[in-house]
Amino acid sequence: MARRPDLPDYLQDGFILSYSRSDAPRFHVLAFISAATFAAWLTWGYEILSITAILAGCSAYYFFPFTESRPRLGANQYGLFVDGLGLIAWRSVGELTFVSFSVRTLDMEELHIKLREPLGRSLIADWRRLPIWRLLMRLPWKMGHDGIIRINLQPFEPPGEEIAKTMERMWKFYR
Repeated sequence: MARRPDLPDYLQDGFILSYSRSDAPRFHVLAFISAATFAAWLTWGYEILSITAILAGCSAYYFFPFTESRPRLGANQYGLFVDGLGLIAWRSVGELTFVSFSVRTLDMEELHIKLREPLGRSLIADWRRLPIWRLLMRLPWKMGHDGIIRINLQPFEPPGEEIAKTMERMWKFYR
């Protein structure tokens, strides 16, 4: 199918979003710091350099998903999919809410998904069992004790409000 010039890239093949490429340098800088301090530790032997190398390496490992182009968030006629969580059926979604708040000097944007049923029954495809090497990497979602799934919209390319409006339109259409 030919690409439509009037549609943004993230809507060309359905509503599929990967992390913004502008966040990838975070991984590269931390990986460079880790490699440089590890090499300096091997050269000079100062223990503080090994601790710095380990901390920078762990941080780079956490932010590695920013370098991948895999879809992290999206929706289709079956439901809403989130990387590391699964495919949530539209009929199980009770409410979609766009929340914007400030933490000190940071403006945060989140999509809150309130489910009608427990998470286990809401998932059409369950992707929560991650490979062991992937367990400590960054995931785009969190779930609190109140049963609301919180998706941070900051690392995605279109503005958070636009993502939330698109998700809400799809939810109202497909439920």
